[in-house]
Amino acid sequence: MQRTVFRSRWLPYVLVAPQMVVTVLFFFWPALKSLQLSVYRVSPFGDKSTFVGLDNFTKLLTDPDYYSSVLNSFVFAGGVTVTAVLGSLVLAGLATQKIRGLAVYRTLLLWPYGIASAVAGIIFLFIFHPSYGILPYFLSFVTTYEFNWLLKSWVAMTLVIVAMAWTLLGYNIAFYIAGLLAIPSSVMEAADVDGAGPVRRFTAIVFPLVSPITFYLVALDMVFAFFESFPVIDAVTKGGPGQSTELMVYKLWKDGFIGLNLGSSGAQSVILMALVIGLTVLQFRFAEKKVTYR
Repeated sequence: MQRTVFRSRWLPYVLVAPQMVVTVLFFFWPALKSLQLSVYRVSPFGDKSTFVGLDNFTKLLTDPDYYSSVLNSFVFAGGVTVTAVLGSLVLAGLATQKIRGLAVYRTLLLWPYGIASAVAGIIFLFIFHPSYGILPYFLSFVTTYEFNWLLKSWVAMTLVIVAMAWTLLGYNIAFYIAGLLAIPSSVMEAADVDGAGPVRRFTAIVFPLVSPITFYLVALDMVFAFFESFPVIDAVTKGGPGQSTELMVYKLWKDGFIGLNLGSSGAQSVILMALVIGLTVLQFRFAEKKVTYR
């Protein structure tokens, strides 16, 4: 294995410095600021701070509305992760078939990754809005069922799950296509000779070989669902109807920037960060044992 040698001892640090600056400014500093705010009661104008210890956490853990947002977040994250991973695996399998125009299909499948979450929310808003949406308009000709996510909680949750999962499809598909194309054709041919059907080939050969990719995407999509869901929720439902789609990340923003309760918002940020870190650790502790790396 060839080792890279730099002529200047400072060049590696110079190359890494921009990324370190970005990490400190946009990750470590906000995290430390949230941790600081979580133990203070801050006035709405930010001109006075009073140390209150764990009072902000105590109020949160006795608030039924906060537990509702936690439950909504788990339902949302689970739905997004399952939909994005399974959907991308199916689409990637179709995108590896030998058909005409395959390059065009693959390009179209990867496009959603280049769309920001807020833009994706606006797109789904114009497609599914009960008043001016395209889909409800066409559905009105074939069914009397009213597809109104402004009134039905489960419809609203389903809509934001699909919208968020759609933004992750392109990224997931790229990984799965690379993994599926890396499977030796001799292995699949040997399975055909042994008389294995499509389901048997998938469960015994394909899925175990792409399990490292699946494990990585499940962990990544779960983190995105908890942290990056704010633009979709804000653009489509704004936490409604009622509080049925009010997630933890949306509630902490609403309490902090609308309610001006920065202490509670900071405490919610700390709990959200600790929760996601804990879930990630559990995945690496237990789920990784079922991953096949060879």
